[in-house]
Amino acid sequence: MHPALALGLVYSGCCSNVVFLELLIREYPGSGNLITFAQFLFIAIEGFVFEADFGRKRPAIPIRYYLIMVAMFFTVSVVNNYALNLNIAMPLHMIFRSGSLIASMALGIVILKKRYSIYKYTSIALVSLGIFTCTLMSAKQVSSDSSRSEEDDSISTFLWWLLGIAALTFALLMSARMGIFQETLYKQFGKHSKEALFYNHALPIPGFLLLAPDIYRHAMLFSQSELFQIPALGLSLPIMWFYLVMNVITQYVCIRGVFILTTECTSLTVTLVVTLRKFVSLIFSILYFRNPFTTWHWIGTLFVFVGTLMYTEVWNSLGLRMDVKKKLDDLKQE
Repeated sequence: MHPALALGLVYSGCCSNVVFLELLIREYPGSGNLITFAQFLFIAIEGFVFEADFGRKRPAIPIRYYLIMVAMFFTVSVVNNYALNLNIAMPLHMIFRSGSLIASMALGIVILKKRYSIYKYTSIALVSLGIFTCTLMSAKQVSSDSSRSEEDDSISTFLWWLLGIAALTFALLMSARMGIFQETLYKQFGKHSKEALFYNHALPIPGFLLLAPDIYRHAMLFSQSELFQIPALGLSLPIMWFYLVMNVITQYVCIRGVFILTTECTSLTVTLVVTLRKFVSLIFSILYFRNPFTTWHWIGTLFVFVGTLMYTEVWNSLGLRMDVKKKLDDLKQE
């Protein structure tokens, strides 16, 4: 599949997915495990039918490698979900995870022994500064909000926030490591995006048994929400279940696009695409849902965006194209 189509899937699926995710999280902040389980189950069933041919098709990549990848993938998903329940606001959650460029570069240097230009190191410094600015401003907001309550509650709230930041940091590094692991697998065994998509979502399903009580509790809460009418189908269902269905569908489109990109591009390129997608989703989340965002948050976001563009050397590419065009014009004139 052409990378441009994959990009379309990523941006259309992921950006609309954020809308339904925030609608769910705003009502029930602790429903992340139910949301993730529904997403994994849908993709696993679809892959079992259309990719694994009801279990008759053998995987091109040995299962033992998928088990390693799945352990990383499952851990990242669960940790990110719990971070939302630890006084981490959605905009901060999205910005902090955009630090995946930093994590990818750091692990690339350590594991793959890669070296980068000063230009790219500068871009990463800008991204780091942007994330630090937004994190610091969010920390001040948490401290300010909690200062209105009792001192013990204030300390407890801030400690939970720090735990949320630690969880996001761990998930960030684990996600970067998974990207490098995927890249090495595709180089060794070939590109199999649909197969990887299926096994990465089917194999973790038993792990959700550990989270069954929490999933069941939130499923009951969803069922008690107000009814939503669907005139085209002549059906009505609890609105939270409608949001969940739409979240699952858009997440499938998003994930499908990301996995296709992993077969067509390097892990760093995929990381860049996902980072820019998060930036678009961030802007939409702030404007549409009116999330609290100070001037310093905007400055931090600008650092992240400019640093990402510097990392891709987009200006150098534009300059090269202009030079080529100028030379062609000069040849025509001669």
